[in-house]
Amino acid sequence: MSHQALYRDTLSLLTDLYQLTMAYSYWKSATAHKEAVFTMSFRHNPFQGGFAIACGLERMIEYLQSMRFDESDISYLATLLGTDSKPLFETEFLSYLQTMRFDCDIDAVAEGTVVFAHEPIVRVRGPIIPCQILETALLNIIGYETLIATKAARIRIAAGSQSILEFGLRRAQGADGALSASRAAYVGGCDATSNVLAGKLYGIPVKGTHAHSWVMSFTSELESFKAYAQAMPNNCVFLVDTYDTQDGVKHAIEIGRELVLHGHKLAGIRLDSGDLAYLSIVARKLLDEAGFDETQIVASNDLDEHVIKSLNDQGARIDVWGVGTKLVTAADQPSLGCVYKLACIRQDDGPWQYKVKLSEQAIKVSTPGIQQIRRFSGSDNLFVADMIFDDSCPPTQERTLIDPIDFTRRKTVPNTASYEDLLTPIFRKGKLVYVIPDILQIKERTCDQVSRLHPAIKRLLNPHQYPVGLETSLHKKKTELILAERKLHESMLQAVD
Repeated sequence: MSHQALYRDTLSLLTDLYQLTMAYSYWKSATAHKEAVFTMSFRHNPFQGGFAIACGLERMIEYLQSMRFDESDISYLATLLGTDSKPLFETEFLSYLQTMRFDCDIDAVAEGTVVFAHEPIVRVRGPIIPCQILETALLNIIGYETLIATKAARIRIAAGSQSILEFGLRRAQGADGALSASRAAYVGGCDATSNVLAGKLYGIPVKGTHAHSWVMSFTSELESFKAYAQAMPNNCVFLVDTYDTQDGVKHAIEIGRELVLHGHKLAGIRLDSGDLAYLSIVARKLLDEAGFDETQIVASNDLDEHVIKSLNDQGARIDVWGVGTKLVTAADQPSLGCVYKLACIRQDDGPWQYKVKLSEQAIKVSTPGIQQIRRFSGSDNLFVADMIFDDSCPPTQERTLIDPIDFTRRKTVPNTASYEDLLTPIFRKGKLVYVIPDILQIKERTCDQVSRLHPAIKRLLNPHQYPVGLETSLHKKKTELILAERKLHESMLQAVD
């Protein structure tokens, strides 16, 4: 199947089957009219780090704007069979799906915002069937791009002001994974990508010169550099480690002198193997002695934030980092592990019934309510703490946070701290009400947000834990629900005995 056939106007079947079997069961049991609220969050900050960068909202909006079941979707669903070899779905239900519109209210954290574990980064409210069906795609879109944007932000912290190029297309998980990764990596802190299609689609700067095959196609390295300089004198970054790196640098210098004579410059050299710290120092010395002190040294070769920090700590003379595989695949944590949980439900316009999922693991116990995040900032403009509260009864003076995992851990925010609420309206009754910023604005937001984190939270190794907690009344409601559910479970067990 071609990509054109796969990426159609609607991707309504980009979902797990159990979303549709639950939707059918809601419809069959006459509970489709119920209104529900679902929240998306993640349980651990990725990469054993201190934060994450929210990303993927624009892609989520594009998905939702075209969300509908067309004739081909319905025809396919009609072919699915149950264990009795009869149709899995009734014809009337399929007709219901075809006329259904995703008229939900959706609130989300803006892309480029620093977020933390346990916080509701997306909130979906509406009829329970469309809310349920949206789960898989939202987890896929938001979860992956948030993961990659966070990885890029960590690489940016390690690189400081040095340039970062995303080179991951050839190692990414398919075309869609590569495009999503290029976009998210730019949002997170990369300066450009090698992915030309991503450049076209998203307006990301693209960079690239030549590979080892170019050098090897000539009788000598010097000849290859000369030919490339003649073909593209305005794009000369020579890959110097095809044979011997130091000789490669000397050959680059020789061609660089010819470029200068013709009014051009030697933009850079690239190191792709070997001891990058040692070789970059040697290369810098050779370049400076030859008068090419403005020529940049680009490094690639399985880089990530830890390798970059180590090389910088060793005094490497690298100006530009080309990061590929370990960024776009999030090699040390391939999934963010987002979850999408029912938080409350009601009949028609009746009172909300708060819902909580229990678990023997405290981290897997869900939080009820129409959740919102309130972020407090100090007089120095640094973020102080985040409070999760119920948006249906927002707190006025409450500033005590209770850790959602350990209720003995509490923090009271000073009255002098200012605040903002992070979940912002995106859709109302299925209509887009959010003005989508351009990708450069999103990237700039990431930079500003990360700058407002205390340095201890940005540490790559053993970062300080940023305070995130439940507002007092929400914590009380959650505790009451947990105790009630456990009491009910125990009474049912006793009845069975």
